[in-house]
Amino acid sequence: MTEKQIVVLGAGYAGLAAATRAGKRGQVTLIAPEQRILHRVRQHETAAGHPEHRPAVAEVLRGRAVRHIAARATGIDLAGRKITLDNGEVVAYDTLVHALGSRTAWHDVPGAAEHAYAAERAAGIAERLRTADRPGTVAVVGGGATGIELAAELAEAHPRWTVRIVAADQVGGWFSDKGRGHVHRVLRGLGVAIHEHTAVTAVDTEGLTTADGRIPADLVVWAASMEPHPLAGEAGLAVTPAGRAIVDDHLRSVSHPEVYVIGDAAEVTVPGTGTLRMGCATALPQGQYLGKVLAGRTDKPFAFRYIVQCLSLGRRDGLVQLIHGDDSMRPAVLTGRTGRLIKAAILKSVVMSLR
Repeated sequence: MTEKQIVVLGAGYAGLAAATRAGKRGQVTLIAPEQRILHRVRQHETAAGHPEHRPAVAEVLRGRAVRHIAARATGIDLAGRKITLDNGEVVAYDTLVHALGSRTAWHDVPGAAEHAYAAERAAGIAERLRTADRPGTVAVVGGGATGIELAAELAEAHPRWTVRIVAADQVGGWFSDKGRGHVHRVLRGLGVAIHEHTAVTAVDTEGLTTADGRIPADLVVWAASMEPHPLAGEAGLAVTPAGRAIVDDHLRSVSHPEVYVIGDAAEVTVPGTGTLRMGCATALPQGQYLGKVLAGRTDKPFAFRYIVQCLSLGRRDGLVQLIHGDDSMRPAVLTGRTGRLIKAAILKSVVMSLR
């Protein structure tokens, strides 16, 4: 009998964790254009001009039976079990792991894609700030974790710039009262202007148009929300209206059980926990679990419980929000230097956890 061909699409947290573990027992092909991991949880640091922490994919895969094809998947032939790549190559599979994750959602806001920097373009944001001929105004659109971390990091690293955070709802509105209060105090202490309940209706070269009027800006950073990569739906996998692939309790596609979908691209619902949100905190455990499944080390259903949510708030402060296993908030938080040190320790553990 020939060895089954396992192909993993995507070198994010979920894809790499699955590939490294499956590669301990058998041959795996990883398809992803990146030579270095994106490391989304540290993009706010890169955007502020701090040194990048992006290990090489080859280093993460070292010692594993994983072949990395540095190309982008452009199509999936589910019937023929083949992947088409942007370099013209076609790769066959017996088992496919779809881990292409998510991307910035522009929500059809006029001018947003043309004039705003997506959070993924962190290095471009840093370069724009570094080469500007004078200090100006940065408008960060989005009051979620990515927007908050970006606004705090940019304000601290570039105190001569005016930083504004613009959110359609509350900034940090999902946190407990203590957690949300701390986020607002730190942002204001760094000089960040907070615009809540302010929907952006257009972006142009001079700033934002909102439902409440104009917000001038020399640089717009878009961190409003993410959407799953569209390839799963385009290929014909069963997906939700939002485009996330529907999977069973072993993370297999409900329409094509030879395809596993993990990370932001998957709609994963765990009994007692609920439907998992997008993010490293959920993607990495899915990849670790699936790698064990593919290596024949477990056949149990995927299980997951939340522990904490945490934020970096510049170089000297942070927030660790204690939560219940279903992601609902507890009242207690850890802040200041303690919160920052805990978040820093978690960041350092991510790359090690990939292996």
